[in-house]
Amino acid sequence: MPVGTQGTVKAVQQRELEELGARIILGNTYHLYLRPGMEVIRGAGGLHAFMNWRRPILTDSGGYQVFSLPSFRRIDEEGVEFTSHLDGSTHVFTPERVIEIERILGADIMMPLDECVPFPCDELYAASSSAMTLRWAARAREHAGRLPAMYGTDQFLFGIVQGSVYPRLREESSRGMTELNFDGYAIGGLSVGEPEETMYAMTALCTEILPAEKPRYLMGVGTPENLLESIERGIDMFDCVMPTRNGRNGVVFTRTGRLNMRNAVHATDLRPIDDKCPCYGCRTFSRAYVRHLFKAGEILALQIASLHNLTFYLWLVGEARTAIQEGRFGPWKSLMLTSLAPRSEV
Repeated sequence: MPVGTQGTVKAVQQRELEELGARIILGNTYHLYLRPGMEVIRGAGGLHAFMNWRRPILTDSGGYQVFSLPSFRRIDEEGVEFTSHLDGSTHVFTPERVIEIERILGADIMMPLDECVPFPCDELYAASSSAMTLRWAARAREHAGRLPAMYGTDQFLFGIVQGSVYPRLREESSRGMTELNFDGYAIGGLSVGEPEETMYAMTALCTEILPAEKPRYLMGVGTPENLLESIERGIDMFDCVMPTRNGRNGVVFTRTGRLNMRNAVHATDLRPIDDKCPCYGCRTFSRAYVRHLFKAGEILALQIASLHNLTFYLWLVGEARTAIQEGRFGPWKSLMLTSLAPRSEV
């Protein structure tokens, strides 16, 4: 799922997202609540109409931003008090208020307020936080049931599993969220600095408990390799800023590994970024031209690289889906991991 934090996927137009096959994107409750604000979005008829996006949108709760940005003031059973990073004004997010905001946004998939603890995190604090996230989830679930969906569309609600890197806490959170019977389930609080093998172990522990007949979403992950390993462990959905953020910084993903388009090795290379990629950039421009654009500071470089990376990510998960349906995911994944392994740029 391409990340459109503020109602836009950076450096990419909505028309282009549709053309490359993005079927759902993300918005961010925290950022959209602060700017442009709920009155503007409500007046436009919801986020879909405001940004002219005709496909599904998932909105995260903004909880991660509250805790990661230097705006946090207080957290307790009631919710979170924070100051706006824009103007210093004070705001409160409760589980109920977040659901109300996401109703106004018109999100197709809503995420409840949760606390994403850092890594490393003391087990005692992780336990207290995870238990509070579960209580918040129950409040959000109940409140969502009292509010009608907006703009004539279904609005589904996922639960978010927390518990840091502690197996007992992850198991308790997974079972607790399952008992609340959400429409789908997310695994949060991973890919925050812990070793990859720990991330995979916690993911597998959760997916063994979370119902397989409902979507299972690993939040904020990750590299192409992370996606393949997590799919093998039962994950259905991902979001990550990596395709667009790395693209804006000159790093592109290909079927044979990463390339840094700023490197001198590409200065006279007239091949496309990836000769098997169907994106507009690969059909139209050479590596040498894209490197020139980056070195010259041209905006077109950011657009080409972002579109290419999103095309690659969507191709990768599409191929994974086909391999699963055809019963050959294991061998296909092994070949892909070998192909994606780091190597010297050529």
